[in-house]
Amino acid sequence: MAESVQASGAKPHDIASALAAVRAEIARACREANRDSVTLIAVSKTFGADAIAEAIAAGQRVFGENRVQEAKAKWPALREVHAGLDLHLIGPLQSNKAKEAVALFDAIHSVDRPSLCEALAKEIGRQGRAPQLFVEINTGAESQKAGILPEDADDFLRGCRDRYGLTISGLMCIPPFDEAPAPHFALTAKIAARNGVKLLSMGMSADFPAAIQFGATHVRVGSAIFGVRSKP
Repeated sequence: MAESVQASGAKPHDIASALAAVRAEIARACREANRDSVTLIAVSKTFGADAIAEAIAAGQRVFGENRVQEAKAKWPALREVHAGLDLHLIGPLQSNKAKEAVALFDAIHSVDRPSLCEALAKEIGRQGRAPQLFVEINTGAESQKAGILPEDADDFLRGCRDRYGLTISGLMCIPPFDEAPAPHFALTAKIAARNGVKLLSMGMSADFPAAIQFGATHVRVGSAIFGVRSKP
């Protein structure tokens, strides 16, 4: 279904039209699932300030970046010009970048190990600023990916709260590229439900309608909005 969004989203550089098409697809998926609104995170990693400004002009206010350093280079200036923007870190976070991440982001989707929990708790206490935190679940048990294994998720979530005093708002998952995403979305939703976690960051350009069917509250859409990313 998301493929039709890209096809009907006009030319890659026509960000406003592509964004409108994605929003329409989200609205349709919500109707089919009898859901209320879902938060669209426009993933702007590798795209410059001009492209982001086009999305802002089209009404988008929530954005996602993969790397702290890239976000630091773009977003302070954008926020000086545009009010009311929310910035989400959706990529891996090194513990030594926790200070910068807490200062810059409104949500962090990649909490996945005790050392990071400790660093985040320290910076949240020191800065008096508390981004929403999502624990990343490695539903496919992929060795090359970050994230907590599903069988370890309950204990990890308990430790986040009891040991580190962190408020965990949601879970995040990235299904394996070569597998159907639905079982991974269902598993993440099941873990969230039994742990009293309300938010689910699930679904990207290729599969966000399916993620909405399984309860996603946040979908992370990049290429369907901004176009194909250039190779580094």
